[in-house]
Amino acid sequence: MKKTSDQGAASPLSGLSKRYLTACDQLVEETVATNATALSAVGKAIGQSLAQGGVLHVFGSGHSGIVAREIVHRAGGLVPVSTIVDPGGGWAEVVPGYGEKLFQRYAWQFGFEPGEVAIVISNSGKNPSPLEVALGAKAADGIVVGVTSLPMSETTESEHTSGKRLFEIADHVLDNRTPPGDAALPVGNTGLKTAPLSTVSGCLLLNLAVLEAIAWMENAGYEPPLLRSANLPGGREHNDRLSAKYRSRLSRPI
Repeated sequence: MKKTSDQGAASPLSGLSKRYLTACDQLVEETVATNATALSAVGKAIGQSLAQGGVLHVFGSGHSGIVAREIVHRAGGLVPVSTIVDPGGGWAEVVPGYGEKLFQRYAWQFGFEPGEVAIVISNSGKNPSPLEVALGAKAADGIVVGVTSLPMSETTESEHTSGKRLFEIADHVLDNRTPPGDAALPVGNTGLKTAPLSTVSGCLLLNLAVLEAIAWMENAGYEPPLLRSANLPGGREHNDRLSAKYRSRLSRPI
């Protein structure tokens, strides 16, 4: 039987997948260029809080919860990252008053200290739940970082009683640069689109924010509290020693 080689062969991926990869490449470049200054400021805010023994809080409702989880309890990441868990899932983010009670219960159980940073993720930036969490964090003298799509949020109306959107509430805004509706590519002549992008740029932004915080702590003479892989020798023991300091303050998703 004649042997064949894949080297130089055309990719078996569809044109739709190839266009998605191109869109992702362009999105990464645009996201970094757009957010470089904001990321530096966010990293400093997180680093200063952690240097004083603080905790970084993250919240996302529905699919945004996937982005929030990106930086929670993972090898190479920061130990003191706590999730404001949303047991209601995506449906609850449109219920007025839900986010306010959610933050109040979280702060009562795990604490939220002045100067600590809360990263709130909402692609549309318009629904009540994430806005109420952001407002709760600000009322507790926290620093709010909003991760949102400005191309979408600036063209939509808020569902919150204040009439404000996340980018109008947050102290720092990280723009994931995704198009309105998130999906980027049309499917034939159906009028529908596919290829959502917000997870790609959202996770990138959160990782960059963490890296900027680590860099700030190093430059300021602090040792960043980093997790090791539990699968490496001594990893679990290292993580247990660091986590003991924050044990009563860290909430983890199930």
